[in-house]
Amino acid sequence: MKRFNIPFSPPDMTEAEVKEVSEAILSGWITTGPRTKELEKQVATYIGVNKAVCLNSQTACAELALRVLGIGKGDEVIVPAYTYTASASIVCHVGAKLIFVDIQQDSLEMDYNAVEAAITPKTKAIIPVDLAGVPCDYDRLMNIVESKRDIFHAANDIQKALGRIAICADAAHSFGASRNGLMVGSIADFSSFSFHAVKNFTTAEGGALTWKSIPGIDDDELYRQVQLFSLHGQSKDALAKTKLGAWEYDIIGPWYKCNMTDIMAALGLVQMKRYPQMLQRRKEIIQRYDQALKAIGVEVLNHYSETHQSSGHLYITRIPNITTEQRQTIIEQMAEHGIATNVHYKPLPMMTAYKNMGFDIKDYPNAYAHFANEITLPLHTRLTDEEIEYIISNYIEVITNVTNSK
Repeated sequence: MKRFNIPFSPPDMTEAEVKEVSEAILSGWITTGPRTKELEKQVATYIGVNKAVCLNSQTACAELALRVLGIGKGDEVIVPAYTYTASASIVCHVGAKLIFVDIQQDSLEMDYNAVEAAITPKTKAIIPVDLAGVPCDYDRLMNIVESKRDIFHAANDIQKALGRIAICADAAHSFGASRNGLMVGSIADFSSFSFHAVKNFTTAEGGALTWKSIPGIDDDELYRQVQLFSLHGQSKDALAKTKLGAWEYDIIGPWYKCNMTDIMAALGLVQMKRYPQMLQRRKEIIQRYDQALKAIGVEVLNHYSETHQSSGHLYITRIPNITTEQRQTIIEQMAEHGIATNVHYKPLPMMTAYKNMGFDIKDYPNAYAHFANEITLPLHTRLTDEEIEYIISNYIEVITNVTNSK
């Protein structure tokens, strides 16, 4: 069999991206400007919301959602234990108390019963995670927070307008996903997407924040507040200051710096044109993986159903009854065949930073069980059909050899 070298998640770039970035560089304007503003408009239209803000990372987007909600010291925010650190670190950044809950025994979604039990009068937000691009059960979460209205204490105008705990979705993986006919980004109160280099849709670094319009809150004013937070609290961005005689600006607050540049946005404008075809290709790859791997008992996620469409970001597999040592052997043997694999994720209570906060993985048995036998296969739009078959055949062979050598 022909040998391939298959990276885990390279960016899918074409000459069209090169051309647009080159034009941005030569345009005389390379920081936040017309291309960033155009990308924001296109993202908002794609998602089906009134406004979107493009920033330099999903993390910045998610943190600024908490900040515009006025969440801080004395508040609590609920996060699943099975996720990447950015879902949780932002809670620490704003000074709130991080509350981890376990995931479900048969799903990577947070345990909604545990979420409901964790809610107190101090709870201000829940951060569900659309892991691998599969939308979580937003309806269930909304029912939970609606049932807790009587113990919610609002601290700012947005909280008062909501009148309940905010749902702030970590949609880092799920740009382009939908649930019950609604695009992710238009369902939760706030949603933050990642456009990092390894994501389906990339601006190298970057992300976007969207929100569902809140009765009594002006979308333009909310957009302005996020922009202020993202640019030092400065009342004018660099482009606005270039207008003749318009040098003067105010500093509204001593805030942060996390804006997107027009060079980054140039990548995004081309990726938007290509994205429907990229999502379709991911779906084709997932369907082929599913067909081959389910047959040998490998457990996989349900990316597509009558009620939801995944963005197909990660192909997460679980191999029943293997040990963590066997999992490592499989990963190493796949690497020997030139195939890069990964693990998503080592639960946060196992990480030093969160252990130092007092979290213990023993309190999150489902998260550990999902982690212990998980392997993620390459899933990206630069894969050829021949490479996909190469991955499948080698994965089946390696699993068979390792599990039979107990």
